[in-house]
Order: sequence, then structure tokens, then C-alpha cells
Amino acid sequence: MAKAQFHKNQRVYVRPVGTWAVIERVVPQWVKDVDEPLRVFYDVGLGRDFVATELQSEQAAALTEMDPAMEEWRVVRQPNKWRSVEECASHPFPGTFPVIMTNTEEGGGWRVPGMEYDFAPERVELQARIMAASPKLIVLLNRLIDYAQANPENLPEEIMMLARDAQTVIERTKKPDAV
Repeated sequence: MAKAQFHKNQRVYVRPVGTWAVIERVVPQWVKDVDEPLRVFYDVGLGRDFVATELQSEQAAALTEMDPAMEEWRVVRQPNKWRSVEECASHPFPGTFPVIMTNTEEGGGWRVPGMEYDFAPERVELQARIMAASPKLIVLLNRLIDYAQANPENLPEEIMMLARDAQTVIERTKKPDAV
């Protein structure tokens, strides 16, 4: 048996589509001689009905914060569509460019514009490796901060300064830069 978790006109985040939408209709699936619906679907005007596990309320989305320890970012190679292998023989990996996958599926991630990669391929390769390592680096910084806060009297001042710098970096990652 299922109960509706969302209501009509509620704004929800639709995970499979990656966008916000408003629930237009709550669609229960009834079975004969049963008092409650078997399943509940939600019509958000995106071409198909979604189940509750595919939706997230605004309150839940606000509470959800990325856990860097759970992120597995990686650099993969994509074929270079704008130049042949011969034209980019001086690149670190001729005929390809880096893509940072930030999702479990192969679709999500960061890509570099072709002109930018052609201008400084070594720089872009370094940036890709740094971006892919970022979640693990955040975990290391948090561990350093926790250790320094737990043992302030036993650590040299240099380590305490590193922990303060790490705290500054972590705080900057949690808020957007002012434009």
C-alpha cells in the first residue's frame, strides 16, 4: 500500500531530469477491493509520471549537502572532434581531451572548450586531475581540521596554521563567490 508523499502544486526536484517542477496531478493506482492505492505516481508535466523516489522536496533538497567522501570523480578521455591526431601531436594525449565525470553515469561532468584545450593542453590536463581529486582533498582537509581541533595543545603552531587555512578553504567551498 502507498500513501502520497507529495501534494498537488508542490514544487519538487525531479532527479532523473535534473530540474525543478510543480506537481500538476497526484495519480494513485487503485486495485479492486483495497482501501488504499497500490502505488502513487506524480504528473509534473514532463512527459511521464514519476514515483516518489525520483522526486525531492525543497526542504529535503536544502538539507542535502554533498558528502565529499561519497564522491568518486574521475578523468576519462573523449575523442577530439575538432582536430585530427596529426594536428594535435604535441598534446599530452593526441586525439583526445579530458572529461571529468562527476556522476555515476557517463553523462554528467565537466568538459573543456576545444579552443581552451588547444591553447594550453598541459594546463587543462593538470586542471582536470585537480578537479577529479577535489572530493578526496576536501576529506583530507576536514580530517586535518578535526585533528587540530581535538588536539590543539599537542600540535606545533605550523600545523595549527595549516588547519586554519584548511578551514578557510572549506568555508569558501560552501558559499558562492560574490559577483
